[in-house]
Amino acid sequence: MTEQTISLERLEDTINLFGSFDENIRLIEHELGVSVISRDSQLKVSGEDPEQVLFAVHAIENLMGLAARGEAIGEQNVRYVLQLVREGREQEVQQLSAGVLCITAKGKPIKAKTLGQKKYVEAIQKNTVTLGIGPAGTGKTYLAVAAAVAAFRAKEINRIILTRPAVEAGERLGFLPGDLQSKVDPYLRPLYDALFDMLGPETYQKYLERGNIEVAPLAYMRGRTLDDSFIILDEAQNTSREQMKMFLTRLGFGSKIVITGDITQIDLPGDKVSGLREAMRVLKGVEDIAICRLSESDVVRHVIVQRIIKAYEIDEERKNKKDRR
Repeated sequence: MTEQTISLERLEDTINLFGSFDENIRLIEHELGVSVISRDSQLKVSGEDPEQVLFAVHAIENLMGLAARGEAIGEQNVRYVLQLVREGREQEVQQLSAGVLCITAKGKPIKAKTLGQKKYVEAIQKNTVTLGIGPAGTGKTYLAVAAAVAAFRAKEINRIILTRPAVEAGERLGFLPGDLQSKVDPYLRPLYDALFDMLGPETYQKYLERGNIEVAPLAYMRGRTLDDSFIILDEAQNTSREQMKMFLTRLGFGSKIVITGDITQIDLPGDKVSGLREAMRVLKGVEDIAICRLSESDVVRHVIVQRIIKAYEIDEERKNKKDRR
């Protein structure tokens, strides 16, 4: 049996570390097979495997460091810090504390929660065009909308334009009831949801009526020059080569573009090349254009989403190996 002791300095940080009903500590115990006991102003970490005990100590110390810097500690933080510690990247935990990107209508601060997200947000702030590529749940769209709202509030831009191609995952627009706007609304719903969260429904509606916010299918972008705008193209893996070129050349003075997509979820016909895939190749190394890749470790949804993405990646690798034979 190996045992190590950690000193606890501030009660508030300790409460934050433990979480509701000690859920954070219970998670560490479960993941590493250790026992964590609080006595007086110390934590005693014990277990059969010395390496796992050391991992637990390093994870707890790093989480306490985050708590001391004002970060709220929850399941996502704990799992992410455990992953970094296991990979020998614990020195990177100190880079996790990110500034507040935006405040939602309900007063909730929006921050990057992983190193991948932090690099993505920094790329958006520094570059005119940013491509955010990654699986579902990595915050690609949500963080892009938050950055757009922050730029709008700071009067850096006059308009927020959100768009995505109306390509269906196995369905057809024609089967949906209503006029064209009613038909495309379901495809734009994730963008509406993010804006509602940031601005609140009333403020959103006010800006929409004034023309400060525009949510439209990609086809509506043709022939326009977009000045002083923050433009987000979502689900870009479903653009064609021609659509992507058309969209990128809409960029006007004082504008920013963020393109998000997941190249593992392309809904185009098999004979069509994804505009996002081609843009990643063509634009690599171009000045003032950043290409950010997010991975399953940047997923901030339920932990099962990470496991699903990982399972599909393993299956894809297995298929590719079989095809090469």
